[in-house]
Amino acid sequence: MTHRLILGDRAYSSWSLRAALLVDRFDLPVETDFISFLGKSVAEQLTDTPPARTVPTLVLDDGSVVWDSLAVAETLADLFPDAGLWPAGISERATARALASEMHSGFAALRTMCPMNLRVAYRDWDPGLEVAEDLRRIDVIWDHALTRSGGPWLCGDYSIADAFFAPVAARIAGYGLSISDSASSYVAAHLAEPTFRAWRAKSLTDGPDLPQYVRDYPQTDWPG
Repeated sequence: MTHRLILGDRAYSSWSLRAALLVDRFDLPVETDFISFLGKSVAEQLTDTPPARTVPTLVLDDGSVVWDSLAVAETLADLFPDAGLWPAGISERATARALASEMHSGFAALRTMCPMNLRVAYRDWDPGLEVAEDLRRIDVIWDHALTRSGGPWLCGDYSIADAFFAPVAARIAGYGLSISDSASSYVAAHLAEPTFRAWRAKSLTDGPDLPQYVRDYPQTDWPG
């Protein structure tokens, strides 16, 4: 039996994207399966993987179930310690963990008002004060990390911290949100990253459009 990662819709499941980028970019020997966001609920489709029945879910080769995205990332780092999912240096690793943890628990306004949708891009939309405040905080922590690392990634080489912020970069790009120049460069690095590009390309034809993720804003071409 091999390790198995269960993922949701490529276009819309931001938490699935985080876990999938780690498996794909670091070429981890983990089997991936997908479930649909149409028809039965996610929980109904994952009745054999309690207790949370959410995506992503990692099922280890011994049958153990890991159901939280940060726990999935940590478990992958434990399973494949030589892959370099976390930075090697203690200081860089500490910063990466702080960044991933803040992403995991924060930025509720951005995540609520700007659901990830890799199939469309919007323009001329005012995100409001709460989203703007999230963006200011993102600017601060990204600038802190990028100043130390020199870029293009937050803590040296691409790590769990970057995978966790990939859907944030997609939201900023997809909704045409205003950020600093250094943050814009970091977003551009994500949009150009081959693993992200491959995931997005597959998302364009991987199932139907889901109307609950569409917003009635003016649309434009996907940036880049």
